[in-house]
Amino acid sequence: MSDATPYTPPAVWTWNKANGGVFANINRPIAGSTHDKDLPRGKHPFQLYSLATPNGVKVTIMLEELLAAGHIGAEYDAWLIRINEGQQFSSGFVQVNPNSKIPALLDCSGPEPVRVFESGAILLYLAEKFGVFVPTEPAQRAECLSWLFWQMGSAPYLGGGFGHFYAYAPVKIEYAIERFAMEVKRQMDVLNQRLAQSEYVGGTEYTIADMAIWPWYGGMAKGQLYEGGEFLQVQEYTHVIRWADEIAKRPAVRRGRMVNRAMGPLHTQLHERHDASDFDTQTQDKLQAAS
Repeated sequence: MSDATPYTPPAVWTWNKANGGVFANINRPIAGSTHDKDLPRGKHPFQLYSLATPNGVKVTIMLEELLAAGHIGAEYDAWLIRINEGQQFSSGFVQVNPNSKIPALLDCSGPEPVRVFESGAILLYLAEKFGVFVPTEPAQRAECLSWLFWQMGSAPYLGGGFGHFYAYAPVKIEYAIERFAMEVKRQMDVLNQRLAQSEYVGGTEYTIADMAIWPWYGGMAKGQLYEGGEFLQVQEYTHVIRWADEIAKRPAVRRGRMVNRAMGPLHTQLHERHDASDFDTQTQDKLQAAS
């Protein structure tokens, strides 16, 4: 454990703007906006401001699943928020989410817009609004919500913990990587044991718990996060892999993964979504541009 320079915390912490790391240019210890800019508005009932990170993908999957199930009231406009450029600190975004994190949603279907932030809250809000993807029977509902909130509490160890120190930190700190790798493997084992007993996380039905967990832990099981698959030996989690592959085949999931994506192959990116036809037209345009 000698790879990190010994550090003695001062009596009072002060902000060192030059602290390094991939996100050093946007990290700060204060809340609020940094610049004035209104958010765009489209014509649909829901206005989503997001990026296709695992947290963002949860919500676009949910919206696409609602539309696939025939809930036309779930039509939405998805606007790209480039968090690496600090767009989440605009005055308009802060009004929708004072925590300046994606995703953020405006429900404009009523007389006054309703803001919803935090991905788990958005999933539950939409599920209750449309009466789908969350069980109504008390025991099944409790199981679904328990796993939903398991994800909300656990994923920071995967992302801000393991992902940050393994992939993004300016120096490799053995203690930090070992600590969070152990916890992520424990979490993967929790999920693997659950999915050995159950088709979906919440039981026999596909729910918002699956939509919340899949982008994080499904992605990890398939070796798609932080290039850490080999390090964590994710092939051990066979039941998670089975579940991840099954969900990945869903057409709504495939569409949801594309929305607000600004990375990867061009044909997988749909920066903004305003109509179902955007998937076809923009993908064709990008494929032609790349040829």
